Amino acid sequence: MKKVFTTGQVAKICKVAPRTVSKWFDSGRLRGYRIPGSQDRRIPREQLIRFLKEHGMPLGELEEEGWHKILIIGAEKLFIDRIRELLPEDEDFKYEVANSGFEAGIQAESFHPDSIIVDLSMGRTEGLQIAQNLRRNPNYEQTLIIAMASEDEADPEGLNKYGYNEAFKKPFDVALLAERIRRLVEEKRENS
Repeated sequence: MKKVFTTGQVAKICKVAPRTVSKWFDSGRLRGYRIPGSQDRRIPREQLIRFLKEHGMPLGELEEEGWHKILIIGAEKLFIDRIRELLPEDEDFKYEVANSGFEAGIQAESFHPDSIIVDLSMGRTEGLQIAQNLRRNPNYEQTLIIAMASEDEADPEGLNKYGYNEAFKKPFDVALLAERIRRLVEEKRENS
């Protein structure tokens, strides 16, 4: 993931002439900095995304990497609505929902989620199978997989041996889960 762009790279992304990008920069509409001792301009990624959003321009290739994509499997509508409220799409979160293990596999392949939340009330065996299948695929080694364990789950911490990073035992405050995801997203962005 690129963190800083030249005016030429920004021009390509925006499908405009490099001179246009320079005018945006010089007028202060597109924020960035100049390389000391040179006229070269650099635009940080977050400033470019902000500029594109403010002006209703498509994010293009930046959109994919800018989103934190969350796949929710087997959860109730009430939970889905609450997590979307706490981690809104206008703050770079994007969602897909699956209702079965089969659907989850298809969604994971096309959506490439960064976080996956599995409600084990859909069926514990199916939920464990989903995590194990995902972990076998090298594309999902870094994916955060969270279990929502039922009240009668004897050992929620033991779910990590099936591939889960974390487990939240019901009933729990959805805000805690949202905060955990938000913190992980920030850590990931700082380290990339």
